[in-house]
Amino acid sequence: MQICKVKNYQELSRKAANLIAAQVILKPDSVLGLATGSSPVGTYEHLVAMYENGDLDFSQVTTVNLDEYKGLAGSDEQSYRYFMNTHLFHKVNIDHAHTYVPDGTEPDAEKACQAYNELLHKVGPADIQLLGLGHDGHIGFNEPSDHFEDETHCIDLTETTIQANKRFFESEEDVPKQAYTMGIGTIMRCKKLLVIVSGKDKAQILKQVVQGPVTPEVPGSILQFHPNCTIIADEDALSEMTI
Repeated sequence: MQICKVKNYQELSRKAANLIAAQVILKPDSVLGLATGSSPVGTYEHLVAMYENGDLDFSQVTTVNLDEYKGLAGSDEQSYRYFMNTHLFHKVNIDHAHTYVPDGTEPDAEKACQAYNELLHKVGPADIQLLGLGHDGHIGFNEPSDHFEDETHCIDLTETTIQANKRFFESEEDVPKQAYTMGIGTIMRCKKLLVIVSGKDKAQILKQVVQGPVTPEVPGSILQFHPNCTIIADEDALSEMTI
Protein backbone atom coordinates (compact mmCIF):
# COMPACT_ATOMS: atom_id res chain seq x y z
CA MET A 1 0.00 0.00 0.00
CA GLN A 2 1.50 3.29 -1.14
CA ILE A 3 0.33 6.52 0.46
CA CYS A 4 0.71 9.77 -1.45
CA LYS A 5 0.28 12.85 0.75
CA VAL A 6 -0.97 16.00 -0.95
CA LYS A 7 -1.80 19.46 0.34
CA ASN A 8 -5.48 19.71 -0.53
CA TYR A 9 -8.40 18.36 -2.56
CA GLN A 10 -7.32 20.22 -5.69
CA GLU A 11 -3.89 18.55 -5.71
CA LEU A 12 -5.49 15.20 -4.87
CA SER A 13 -7.82 15.49 -7.86
CA ARG A 14 -5.01 16.46 -10.22
CA LYS A 15 -2.76 13.56 -9.16
CA ALA A 16 -5.58 11.02 -9.36
CA ALA A 17 -6.51 12.23 -12.84
CA ASN A 18 -2.88 12.01 -13.94
CA LEU A 19 -2.66 8.37 -12.85
CA ILE A 20 -5.88 7.45 -14.67
CA ALA A 21 -4.76 9.39 -17.76
CA ALA A 22 -1.43 7.58 -17.75
CA GLN A 23 -3.26 4.26 -17.71
CA VAL A 24 -5.35 5.25 -20.75
CA ILE A 25 -2.37 6.65 -22.66
CA LEU A 26 -0.30 3.51 -22.10
CA LYS A 27 -3.24 1.19 -22.83
CA PRO A 28 -5.93 2.94 -24.92
CA ASP A 29 -8.41 0.05 -24.50
CA SER A 30 -8.14 0.06 -20.70
CA VAL A 31 -10.96 -1.06 -18.44
CA LEU A 32 -11.50 1.71 -15.90
CA GLY A 33 -13.35 1.02 -12.66
CA LEU A 34 -15.10 4.22 -11.64
CA ALA A 35 -16.66 5.64 -8.50
CA THR A 36 -19.27 8.26 -7.66
CA GLY A 37 -19.91 10.63 -4.78
CA SER A 38 -18.23 13.92 -3.94
CA SER A 39 -14.64 12.59 -3.79
CA PRO A 40 -14.05 11.92 -7.53
CA VAL A 41 -15.77 15.03 -8.94
CA GLY A 42 -12.50 16.98 -9.17
CA THR A 43 -10.74 14.00 -10.73
CA TYR A 44 -13.35 13.82 -13.48
CA GLU A 45 -13.07 17.57 -14.08
CA HIS A 46 -9.35 17.17 -14.73
CA LEU A 47 -9.91 14.20 -17.05
CA VAL A 48 -12.46 16.19 -19.05
CA ALA A 49 -10.00 19.09 -19.32
CA MET A 50 -7.30 16.74 -20.62
CA TYR A 51 -9.70 15.43 -23.25
CA GLU A 52 -10.72 18.95 -24.28
CA ASN A 53 -7.04 19.88 -24.63
CA GLY A 54 -6.50 16.93 -26.96
CA ASP A 55 -4.31 15.05 -24.50
CA LEU A 56 -6.64 12.11 -23.79
CA ASP A 57 -8.68 9.78 -25.99
CA PHE A 58 -11.48 7.70 -24.42
CA SER A 59 -12.73 6.14 -27.66
CA GLN A 60 -11.44 2.63 -26.86
CA VAL A 61 -12.01 2.72 -23.09
CA THR A 62 -14.50 0.50 -21.26
CA THR A 63 -15.80 1.56 -17.84
CA VAL A 64 -17.47 -0.35 -15.01
CA ASN A 65 -18.96 1.46 -12.05
CA LEU A 66 -18.94 0.23 -8.50
CA ASP A 67 -22.59 0.63 -7.61
CA GLU A 68 -26.07 2.00 -8.18
CA TYR A 69 -29.08 2.73 -5.99
CA LYS A 70 -31.77 0.07 -6.24
CA GLY A 71 -34.96 1.60 -7.61
CA LEU A 72 -33.46 4.56 -9.48
CA ALA A 73 -33.48 4.80 -13.27
CA GLY A 74 -30.50 6.26 -15.09
CA SER A 75 -32.59 9.33 -15.92
CA ASP A 76 -33.03 10.10 -12.20
CA GLU A 77 -30.77 12.98 -11.21
CA GLN A 78 -29.69 11.12 -8.05
CA SER A 79 -28.76 7.90 -9.84
CA TYR A 80 -25.12 7.06 -10.31
CA ARG A 81 -25.63 6.55 -14.06
CA TYR A 82 -26.85 10.16 -14.25
CA PHE A 83 -23.87 11.28 -12.15
CA MET A 84 -21.40 9.59 -14.48
CA ASN A 85 -23.11 10.95 -17.60
CA THR A 86 -23.07 14.45 -16.15
CA HIS A 87 -19.51 14.51 -14.82
CA LEU A 88 -17.68 12.43 -17.44
CA PHE A 89 -19.41 10.33 -20.09
CA HIS A 90 -21.29 13.15 -21.86
CA LYS A 91 -18.17 15.33 -21.87
CA VAL A 92 -15.64 13.00 -23.52
CA ASN A 93 -15.52 10.78 -26.61
CA ILE A 94 -16.29 7.52 -24.85
CA ASP A 95 -18.55 4.90 -26.46
CA HIS A 96 -21.61 4.92 -24.19
CA ALA A 97 -22.29 1.29 -25.08
CA HIS A 98 -19.05 0.49 -23.25
CA THR A 99 -19.96 2.29 -20.01
CA TYR A 100 -21.52 -0.02 -17.46
CA VAL A 101 -23.41 0.67 -14.23
CA PRO A 102 -25.58 -1.84 -12.30
CA ASP A 103 -29.23 -1.71 -13.39
CA GLY A 104 -31.05 0.05 -10.58
CA THR A 105 -34.41 -0.46 -12.29
CA GLU A 106 -34.24 -4.26 -12.00
CA PRO A 107 -36.39 -5.12 -8.94
CA ASP A 108 -35.14 -8.70 -8.78
CA ALA A 109 -31.90 -8.36 -6.82
CA GLU A 110 -30.62 -11.81 -7.72
CA LYS A 111 -31.20 -11.17 -11.42
CA ALA A 112 -29.58 -7.72 -11.32
CA CYS A 113 -26.50 -8.95 -9.49
CA GLN A 114 -26.08 -12.02 -11.68
CA ALA A 115 -26.25 -9.87 -14.82
CA TYR A 116 -23.61 -7.47 -13.53
CA ASN A 117 -21.35 -10.29 -12.39
CA GLU A 118 -21.55 -11.87 -15.85
CA LEU A 119 -20.63 -8.52 -17.39
CA LEU A 120 -17.67 -8.08 -15.05
CA HIS A 121 -16.41 -11.56 -15.89
CA LYS A 122 -16.72 -10.76 -19.59
CA VAL A 123 -14.81 -7.45 -19.57
CA GLY A 124 -12.23 -8.76 -17.11
CA PRO A 125 -10.77 -7.15 -14.00
CA ALA A 126 -10.36 -3.38 -14.21
CA ASP A 127 -6.89 -2.16 -15.10
CA ILE A 128 -7.35 0.54 -12.47
CA GLN A 129 -10.22 0.92 -10.00
CA LEU A 130 -10.98 4.33 -8.49
CA LEU A 131 -12.33 4.21 -4.93
CA GLY A 132 -13.54 6.65 -2.33
CA LEU A 133 -13.83 5.84 1.37
CA GLY A 134 -17.02 6.10 3.40
CA HIS A 135 -17.13 7.46 6.94
CA ASP A 136 -17.79 3.90 8.18
CA GLY A 137 -15.00 2.46 6.04
CA HIS A 138 -17.15 1.27 3.18
CA ILE A 139 -15.73 0.94 -0.34
CA GLY A 140 -18.29 0.85 -3.10
CA PHE A 141 -21.41 0.22 -1.05
CA ASN A 142 -19.79 -2.65 0.86
CA GLU A 143 -20.95 -1.70 4.34
CA PRO A 144 -19.50 -2.93 7.65
CA SER A 145 -20.41 -6.60 8.05
CA ASP A 146 -19.33 -9.89 9.60
CA HIS A 147 -17.86 -11.10 6.29
CA PHE A 148 -16.44 -9.86 2.99
CA GLU A 149 -18.81 -10.28 0.04
CA ASP A 150 -17.11 -11.66 -3.07
CA GLU A 151 -19.22 -10.46 -6.00
CA THR A 152 -22.03 -8.03 -6.84
CA HIS A 153 -24.80 -8.10 -4.27
CA CYS A 154 -27.73 -6.11 -2.93
CA ILE A 155 -26.87 -4.20 0.23
CA ASP A 156 -29.03 -2.60 2.90
CA LEU A 157 -27.52 0.84 3.41
CA THR A 158 -26.51 1.68 6.97
CA GLU A 159 -27.88 4.67 8.83
CA THR A 160 -24.44 6.31 8.59
CA THR A 161 -24.51 6.06 4.80
CA ILE A 162 -28.11 7.24 4.55
CA GLN A 163 -27.29 10.28 6.69
CA ALA A 164 -24.19 11.02 4.57
CA ASN A 165 -26.17 10.82 1.33
CA LYS A 166 -29.35 12.63 2.34
CA ARG A 167 -27.81 15.99 1.39
CA PHE A 168 -28.22 14.96 -2.25
CA PHE A 169 -31.99 14.37 -1.87
CA GLU A 170 -34.95 16.59 -1.05
CA SER A 171 -35.57 14.69 2.17
CA GLU A 172 -34.19 11.73 4.10
CA GLU A 173 -37.27 9.73 3.12
CA ASP A 174 -36.21 10.00 -0.54
CA VAL A 175 -32.83 8.34 0.03
CA PRO A 176 -32.90 4.75 -1.31
CA LYS A 177 -32.40 2.17 1.41
CA GLN A 178 -30.73 -0.44 -0.81
CA ALA A 179 -28.09 -0.51 -3.54
CA TYR A 180 -26.41 -2.94 -5.90
CA THR A 181 -22.66 -2.94 -5.37
CA MET A 182 -19.59 -4.63 -6.75
CA GLY A 183 -18.23 -7.06 -4.16
CA ILE A 184 -14.98 -6.85 -2.21
CA GLY A 185 -13.63 -9.87 -4.08
CA THR A 186 -14.21 -8.19 -7.45
CA ILE A 187 -12.52 -5.00 -6.23
CA MET A 188 -9.54 -6.94 -4.91
CA ARG A 189 -9.10 -8.70 -8.28
CA CYS A 190 -8.59 -5.36 -10.05
CA LYS A 191 -5.03 -4.90 -11.27
CA LYS A 192 -4.52 -1.52 -9.59
CA LEU A 193 -6.50 0.34 -6.94
CA LEU A 194 -6.54 4.12 -6.58
CA VAL A 195 -8.14 5.41 -3.38
CA ILE A 196 -8.82 9.13 -2.88
CA VAL A 197 -9.55 10.50 0.60
CA SER A 198 -10.04 14.13 1.57
CA GLY A 199 -10.98 16.02 4.73
CA LYS A 200 -10.56 15.80 8.50
CA ASP A 201 -13.88 13.96 8.78
CA LYS A 202 -12.18 11.00 7.08
CA ALA A 203 -8.99 11.08 9.18
CA GLN A 204 -10.03 8.57 11.85
CA ILE A 205 -11.47 5.99 9.44
CA LEU A 206 -8.46 6.31 7.12
CA LYS A 207 -6.19 5.52 10.05
CA GLN A 208 -8.25 2.40 10.81
CA VAL A 209 -8.13 1.33 7.15
CA VAL A 210 -4.36 1.75 6.87
CA GLN A 211 -3.10 0.88 10.34
CA GLY A 212 -5.89 -1.10 11.98
CA PRO A 213 -6.66 -4.82 11.80
CA VAL A 214 -8.13 -6.23 8.59
CA THR A 215 -11.78 -6.86 9.38
CA PRO A 216 -15.10 -6.79 7.48
CA GLU A 217 -16.29 -4.40 10.20
CA VAL A 218 -14.02 -1.87 8.43
CA PRO A 219 -14.42 -3.00 4.80
CA GLY A 220 -11.67 -0.73 3.45
CA SER A 221 -9.10 -2.44 5.68
CA ILE A 222 -8.96 -5.29 3.13
CA LEU A 223 -7.01 -2.91 0.89
CA GLN A 224 -3.94 -3.67 3.02
CA PHE A 225 -3.79 -7.01 1.21
CA HIS A 226 -3.89 -5.64 -2.35
CA PRO A 227 -0.52 -5.87 -4.16
CA ASN A 228 -0.92 -2.57 -6.03
CA CYS A 229 -2.94 -0.06 -4.02
CA THR A 230 -2.24 3.68 -4.01
CA ILE A 231 -3.97 6.00 -1.56
CA ILE A 232 -3.93 9.71 -2.37
CA ALA A 233 -4.95 11.67 0.72
CA ASP A 234 -4.75 15.31 1.68
CA GLU A 235 -3.17 16.69 4.83
CA ASP A 236 -6.49 16.82 6.67
CA ALA A 237 -7.31 13.18 5.91
CA LEU A 238 -3.86 12.13 7.12
CA SER A 239 -3.94 14.30 10.25
CA GLU A 240 -4.42 11.29 12.55
CA MET A 241 -1.38 9.47 11.16
CA THR A 242 2.35 9.98 11.00
CA ILE A 243 3.74 8.99 7.62
